[in-house]
Amino acid sequence: MNSAVPSPPDRPRLLVLHGEGDLPPGRERIDDHPALGRVVYATAEDLAAKLPGTHVLFVWDLFSEALAAAWPKADTLTWVHAATAGVDNLMFPALVESDVVVTNSRGIFEQPIAEYVLGLIIAYAKDFHRTWEYQREHRWEHRETERVGGKRVLIVGTGPIARRIGRLLTAVGMEVRASGSRARDGDPDFGAVVLSGIAERGPRGEPTLFGELPEADHVIIAAPLTDDTRGLVDRHFLDLMKPTARLINVARGPIVDQADLVDALDSGVIAGAALDVFEREPLKASSPLWSRPGSVVSPHMSGDVVGWREELVDLFLDELSHYLDGREPRNVVDKRRGYVPG
Repeated sequence: MNSAVPSPPDRPRLLVLHGEGDLPPGRERIDDHPALGRVVYATAEDLAAKLPGTHVLFVWDLFSEALAAAWPKADTLTWVHAATAGVDNLMFPALVESDVVVTNSRGIFEQPIAEYVLGLIIAYAKDFHRTWEYQREHRWEHRETERVGGKRVLIVGTGPIARRIGRLLTAVGMEVRASGSRARDGDPDFGAVVLSGIAERGPRGEPTLFGELPEADHVIIAAPLTDDTRGLVDRHFLDLMKPTARLINVARGPIVDQADLVDALDSGVIAGAALDVFEREPLKASSPLWSRPGSVVSPHMSGDVVGWREELVDLFLDELSHYLDGREPRNVVDKRRGYVPG
């Protein structure tokens, strides 16, 4: 399984996979690229018909799983670029085992998501939801609120998004830790990193994620969706959290068992949960998460700021220039792990 994109053919063929009515902004920068041959646009429905002869696939349909079904038609494909940070929708066995290189859009979403997480923490601590509710009711009710500085945060994940969250939360005086594959102290963004295992201690007595959960005031899910993280936040995980703690998920929905979370909110096991991602999206109007005490529901928007779509195209064109020049792309995904290492 190669990690480098093979040398491109003369004027390679590019296919853009997009949703219905959702094309990349400024698409003329792609269509008129002087070094490309034919540029083709496809939806999930006609991807298989248009995939033969394609060298580069730009997955603009952010969470589409259509490539798995169309894969037998990928006769000349060498590189897949995803307009997302997470690539779990592309990690089907045939692609993982192939020599096709996958890149992602690391570098676009880190700061916006970190700001979103900080905003949620402040909103919880300062009781903004009731302030807005009482304002609508013309109701004057003085309350005391919580401090943000000095609170303890445990971030599940150590990737670029997790790191940016760690830096921002540290800057406002929060005590940050993270869980990762190797325990260590003195990390520049997290201070301490604990093992991501479910035991209370690691094999050499190292601190672990589950051992740290009882100490955290906020638990932030910022890890990729992999076999190890799918269903990680279950009833046992939630039972280990403080009854005053809040959960924030800005990663992938299937990391959290939604039924267990609803039970935990109903029974007061935790104080709240802010979810930007869900097991299935969009979240059904009948879901109990909309109205559970302490819950905040947002429609997968934590990284989407004004201009983000243009930034995604800019990044793709930069990676395309690397590909056309025979240089290594910047954001090569380790397909075994499901994310860009480092």
